[in-house]
Formats: sequence, structure tokens, C-alpha cells
Amino acid sequence: MSKHSQEAATPMSAMTSAWARMTGSFIKSAAAANTAAISAFDGEETGDTDEQDRGEPSIPSLDYEEADWTFERTVEHSEAITVGDTVRFSKDLDDEDVHDFARASGDTNRLHLDDEFAETTRFGGRIAHGTLVSGLISAALARLPGLTIYLSQDLEFTAPVSIGDRVTATVEVIEDLGENQYRLSTTVTDEDADRAAVEGEAVVLIDDLPEE
Repeated sequence: MSKHSQEAATPMSAMTSAWARMTGSFIKSAAAANTAAISAFDGEETGDTDEQDRGEPSIPSLDYEEADWTFERTVEHSEAITVGDTVRFSKDLDDEDVHDFARASGDTNRLHLDDEFAETTRFGGRIAHGTLVSGLISAALARLPGLTIYLSQDLEFTAPVSIGDRVTATVEVIEDLGENQYRLSTTVTDEDADRAAVEGEAVVLIDDLPEE
């Protein structure tokens, strides 16, 4: 059976193709939306996050970490950043994340919040907000050495993410623009579905961390 035939025979592949057609346009300058996503992760909008779940950060650019978050990076000092360096950040996107993001952003689309309604849609169930998923890119960027400042972001949403899936954001330096600015490829992968959910590029400025 050809690859095309296999995709046609898989309902999830058909759904993913429909998703790609529906949301295939690029979104420019998504830094503000990604900030809202990170605010939802932090629980700042609702105060619901249990303080006991917050661990000491492993790098000084972070305020705290949680037990199910993992990350790895190939560079430890901002002055050593070069083309090819990467950061990966992973977390589970659970139901609490989705509801927190809905409150933080005001996006209370029933597709994300109402099981019975979502089951009647092309997705067959609730999915995470696209901007919540892309917010993991911001989380990965925050784990670059130094103080990372978002300048721009281009995104393409390529597949939906089911609530409860583990997702990984990967950022890779692809161009040194000079004056501490870098262009990076940005990808969010749905680990449970084994496919990319978001793809794009970002430009960041990396300052030295303030002295305490």
C-alpha cells in the first residue's frame, strides 16, 4: 500500500490533513500570545497552582520548575551560542492547562472545553488551543542561556494536539544575526501522536542576565 493510501485509510491522518488545510496560514509576531500561554502554565491568572509543586529552577533565568517538565540544551553560556545549538522542553498538556489558558486568554471556544460539543466536530473530541501548544516554544526559548527576549515568531499549525498528550518544543539556532540576535527554527512535537503540531521560525535577542 502506498503512503498516500495509508494516510487516506487512517481517520486521524484525514483529520490532520483537514486541520492543516484549515490552519495552514502563517501567524506573524505571536510573542504576546505565547506569553499568555506561559502565564497559563505558571497559574498566574488563577492562583490554582500548588506552591508545593514548584521546584527550584536549575538555571537562573527561570523562576521555578515543575516535576513533569523536562528540558535539555547544548550550550550553557550566552556568549557561546552558535548555529546548531538547541533547547528542548517537554511537558504534559493536561485538562487544567487548557482551562487555565481559556481563562487567561479569553478563548473559551467549546472545541477546547466541551466534550459533547467537541465530539461532533471533525476532531472527534476536545483538543488543546493552538496557541497554548505553541506557547511551549516560549518555554524552550526561556531556557536558552542568558535573558531571552522574543522579537518575532512565524507559525504554522500542522496537526491538533489531544488533551493529555505530552508535547516537546525544540528550538535550534539556524542563523547568527549579530548584536546578540539569532534566528531559530521552532517545532512543537506531539510525542503521543508522533508528529509535529507546530512548525516555524523565531527571532530572539539574548541579553546578559542582570546581576543580583
